Amino acid sequence: MFCYQCQEAAKGKGCTVRGVCGKTNDVANLQDLLIYTQKGIAFYNLKAKELGLNTKEADKFIITSLFMTITNANFDKEAFVKRIKESLSLRDKIKENIVKADGNIDHIKHDSALWFADSVEAFEEKAKLVGVLSTENEDVRSLRELITYGIKGLAAYAEHAINLDHEDEDIYNFISEALVQTTDDSLSADDLVALTLKTGEYGVKTMALLDKANTSTYGNPEVTKVNIGVRNNPAILISGHDLKDMEQLLEQTEGTGVDVYTHSEMLPANYYPAFKKYDHFVGNYGNSWWKQNEEFEKFNGPILMTTNCLVPPKDGYKDRVYMTGAVGFEGLKRIEADENGKKDFSEIIEHAKKCEAPTEIEKGEIVGGFAHNTVISLADKVVDAVKSGAIKQFFVMAGCDGRMKDRNYYTEFAKELPNDTVILTAGCAKYRYNKLDLGDIGGIPRVLDAGQCNDSYSLAVIALKLKEVFELNDINELPISYNIAWYEQKAVIVLLALLSLGVKNIHLGPTLPAFLSPNVANVLVENFGIGGVTNVQDDMKMFLG
Repeated sequence: MFCYQCQEAAKGKGCTVRGVCGKTNDVANLQDLLIYTQKGIAFYNLKAKELGLNTKEADKFIITSLFMTITNANFDKEAFVKRIKESLSLRDKIKENIVKADGNIDHIKHDSALWFADSVEAFEEKAKLVGVLSTENEDVRSLRELITYGIKGLAAYAEHAINLDHEDEDIYNFISEALVQTTDDSLSADDLVALTLKTGEYGVKTMALLDKANTSTYGNPEVTKVNIGVRNNPAILISGHDLKDMEQLLEQTEGTGVDVYTHSEMLPANYYPAFKKYDHFVGNYGNSWWKQNEEFEKFNGPILMTTNCLVPPKDGYKDRVYMTGAVGFEGLKRIEADENGKKDFSEIIEHAKKCEAPTEIEKGEIVGGFAHNTVISLADKVVDAVKSGAIKQFFVMAGCDGRMKDRNYYTEFAKELPNDTVILTAGCAKYRYNKLDLGDIGGIPRVLDAGQCNDSYSLAVIALKLKEVFELNDINELPISYNIAWYEQKAVIVLLALLSLGVKNIHLGPTLPAFLSPNVANVLVENFGIGGVTNVQDDMKMFLG
């Protein structure tokens, strides 16, 4: 295996024996093969689109397949074997439909569109030939992987929108086009850089689509005090990102005597008006994803994993973890949707009734709900605070959390920020500082949590609105600095989205991505001012200048 798609790549270079995330060698290789088969589907999918054939099945299949390969999503070898078989079957079905419609496919000659096998052994042998290192040129490899990881993140957000019946044909088309272009050896480095920025543009488009899906379905997030204590009832803990799963779980647990708590990236569900009507929706339990081994044990009740961010579970609570969506792990119970997207959570509800109430691990409240609609409604107040000097600078500290000790940097950085600064955040990076008492500035909290990682879109909307209000020509003239923590591929698409909007001088930590070759890193530094982080004292001087 060779995998370097996440921030915890072994030795800062890549995992070659077993993933730091817990992926085994064979699963990592099959993930590469699954990506390869999606490229084969994409070739025929684009031709089918030209002929006006219905491609919706393939579009959605590609998106879910990409989502399965995101870090900490699916660890189940059998799930990948099954998906690869389905991929080859779907690819050849599209091919047959094209031929029936008198379409010409003679130009489709890439191996991903032609290769076929039907045994696990053949899959495993092929997987060794089509992984990351199959692209020999280091810089081309780096750019192809940067684009691929961006598409993976984009696909994750697109799937959440699809679950809420919001789709965009242009997004589907771009994903297939980009997958095909990552196989094109005639593309220059400049072509791939352009495709990278185009991926960012579609990242913005996809996050906007998901924002519309979430807010039109559940209302605009509101400023909310979220309980982090517990009640004395049996309960279910829901983790991940999918709000449709959240909705269905709340509906089905109503009146059962079973409470519901959010965990990690599901925390922002507490901010949506539609969910506040449920009296058995208690609040948030625990912290970011990497602490789940300890926190899931103490929760006592069953846990529903709706998306990625799964840590291989311990035996002590493994029988209480349920999977749905793109999540996979051998031995865990799975809840599938029916043909109408309905999921039956009766088994997990009955399981919860037999469990003890959660063990309390903390008390109090945390405040969130500062998505773009809320912050823009406070625009006059914010502008006045900036003009008066009460707010000197904003710091975007969005992104991901992780288990490496050097992520303590973000806690210390937040503590050391002057009292006239405000943190804008989204994603689980906030758990490094959202329980610190950093106070407020004239009633404006110094930590403004916009929501999940996909809600980084809100931070871009806020910045663009401030640019308009202050009548600036360039978004980089705003008093906003970017000190972003990254971990996996959804953070990659957020980064590319910001670059596509013209944002410069973004600093990434705790380490720069291993998949950036020296030459590609130099391009990002020279053209966009991308940088890393060092230590709190030096970085504070650099940012505050």
